[in-house]
Amino acid sequence: MHFTPAVAALCIGALSKVAHATSSQNCCTALEATALKSQVAYPNSAAYKESIGSYWAENVQLEPTCVLQPRTAKEVSLAVSTLVAADGGSCKFAVRGGGHTTWAGASNIADGVTIDLSLMDTTTYDEKAGIASILPGARWGSVYKTLAKYDVTVPGGRSGVVGVAGFLLGGGNTFHTSRVGFACDNVENYEVVLADGTIIEANRDSHADLFKALKGGSGNFGIVTKYDMKVIEGDKLWGGLVTYDNSTSLKHLEAGHEFINNLEKDHDASWIGMWEYLSVTDQNMIANALEYTTPVAYPPIFDSFTAIANTSSTMRLTNLWNLTEEITQANGYRDVFVTATFVNNLDVMKKTVDIHNRMIEEARGSTKGDDYTMFTMIQPWPKLFTDHSIEKGGNMLGLDRFDENLFQVLIDYSWKNEADDALFNRLANGALEELVNYSKSIGADNEFIYLNYANNNQDPLSSYGSENVEYIRSIAKKYDQTGVFQTQVPGGFKISAVGQ
Repeated sequence: MHFTPAVAALCIGALSKVAHATSSQNCCTALEATALKSQVAYPNSAAYKESIGSYWAENVQLEPTCVLQPRTAKEVSLAVSTLVAADGGSCKFAVRGGGHTTWAGASNIADGVTIDLSLMDTTTYDEKAGIASILPGARWGSVYKTLAKYDVTVPGGRSGVVGVAGFLLGGGNTFHTSRVGFACDNVENYEVVLADGTIIEANRDSHADLFKALKGGSGNFGIVTKYDMKVIEGDKLWGGLVTYDNSTSLKHLEAGHEFINNLEKDHDASWIGMWEYLSVTDQNMIANALEYTTPVAYPPIFDSFTAIANTSSTMRLTNLWNLTEEITQANGYRDVFVTATFVNNLDVMKKTVDIHNRMIEEARGSTKGDDYTMFTMIQPWPKLFTDHSIEKGGNMLGLDRFDENLFQVLIDYSWKNEADDALFNRLANGALEELVNYSKSIGADNEFIYLNYANNNQDPLSSYGSENVEYIRSIAKKYDQTGVFQTQVPGGFKISAVGQ
C-alpha cells in the first residue's frame, strides 16, 4: 500500500498525538498508584471542571489529562517525586496557584498534569512573631479577611481575586510599596518543594541564596508551599475609586506626573490611573484608584487629583479586604496583558492615552462581539520602591540599577467572543510597540518588564539585568540540577529560555 506524503504526514501527526496522550495518561496513572489517588481528577469529574473553570481568563482554560489537588506540602512532595520518576522522566506538568495569568500555559497544560494548589488556601497568624503564614492556593481577599480579625495586614495584591503564589514570586506591587517595598521584600521565609521532593525552608539564615532568588525569580526553582510574611500593624486605610469624564485626561496626567515625583515625601500614598472603555455602555472614562495606607482622609498629596471634578466616588475609611473587593474584574472573559516601563515623562503619558483612544476607535469598527473592555493603566514605579527593597536585602527585579523615577503601563483588553482573539491581541501588542518606540525616540524608555503583567511574547527575566539573570540561572541549577522546572514544567517564564 502506498501513501502520499500528505497522508503519511497526517498519520504520523495522529500517532504522535496518541503517543503523547498515552504518555500523559501514564503520568496520571502513576499518581493514582500513590496515596494521592483520591485527589486525581479527570475531565468527566466535577472537581476537574471546577478547577479548570476557576481560571480567571477563559483563554487560559486548557484541558490537562488530569488535575491533582494536593492539600499539604508532603503531598506536593509526593506528587513531584512521582511525576519526575514516572514514564522515564517525560511527564509534563503545570503548577497553578490562583490562575490569574492571562496567557495559556502559564499555570496550566494541555496533555499533561496540572498540580492545582487551590485546596492549600489557609492563612494563619502568629501574633507573637508578627508573621502571617500563607499557603499558595490562597487569594488575597481571603488573606486580608483573615488578618483583619487581628487588625493587621500584609502587602499583597490590590484585587481580592488575585492569587498569592504567582504574585509573590513575580515581585508584587501593592498599595503599601511606597511604605515597605514590594510584596516579595516582605516575605521572611519560603517553604519549598524541590525537584527531588525534598522540602526545605529558605530564609536569611538557611538557603539564603534561594531565599533571594525567589524574590522575583518566579517558578524556576521548585514549588513554594508556604509564604511567611511580616505583617503591617493596623488594617485601616482610606481609599476607593473615583471616576471622571475622559475630557479631564490632561489634568490627570499632570497630577500623576507630579505625584510620582512627590511620593518620596509621603510613603503612605498609592495611585493607579485607569483609562477605561466599556463597549456595553459605549463609555470612555477615567478611574483613579487612590489609596492612603493610614486612616487619614484627603491627605495633601492627592490634592491635584481631588481638585478635578468627578462623576462618582467611593472614597472612604475602610480596611484592605473591603477595598480590594472593589477593584476586580469578572470571570468569564478572554484577556490579554502587555506591559512596559518608562521614565516619568509627561509626553510619554500623553502618548499612552492618545494610543489608548485610537485603539478604542479601531476596535469599535472591527469586533465580532459587542461585549469588551479596554483598559490602559498608569502606575508609579519611583526609585523609592527600590530603596525599600535594598534596605530589606534586595530582590531579583534589578530596579536598583536605575536612578530615575519610573512609571509602568499595563494594557489590558478583555472580551467575550473568541472570534475577537486575534484582533485584541494585535491591538494590545501594536499599542505597546508604538508606545515603546515613541519613548525610545525621546530617550524616555526603560528596559524593565514587570513579570506579573507580561505576555508570553515578552521576556521579563532578561529585563532584570545580566547580573541577576546569571544569579537566577546559577541558583536554578544548584537546586534543580536536572532541570525539572525548566523542561518538565514548561509553563511560565523560564531562565533557560533567556539567552546567555
